[in-house]
Amino acid sequence: MNTLTQQLSKLLPPLYSTENFLPDQVRVPVKLFNAYGVGTWYITEFDGKDIMFGFCNLGDDEMAELGYVSLKELQSLKVYGIIPAIEKDRFWDPQTTLHEVVTFKAR
Repeated sequence: MNTLTQQLSKLLPPLYSTENFLPDQVRVPVKLFNAYGVGTWYITEFDGKDIMFGFCNLGDDEMAELGYVSLKELQSLKVYGIIPAIEKDRFWDPQTTLHEVVTFKAR
């Protein structure tokens, strides 16, 4: 298990654990972003291995949506074939709610 997977396992609840909560009750503990282009993933749940759930914005606010994303797939994105493109936002407030993210009050 790599370091990011271990970090996410500690920070994020299991998949489906917040599905019956209202958006203002769901915390978004992790924000991942493409440091070299578009793409931001506000992660709310994690299966502990690969699959994450959250609000995904690939550069078009009108098409941003809740959905599943593969951690392995994001980690495979490289710049010049060697530099990891996706980073965890170290300055993100883990108390931010899903409602704040979806209504674009928190970025």
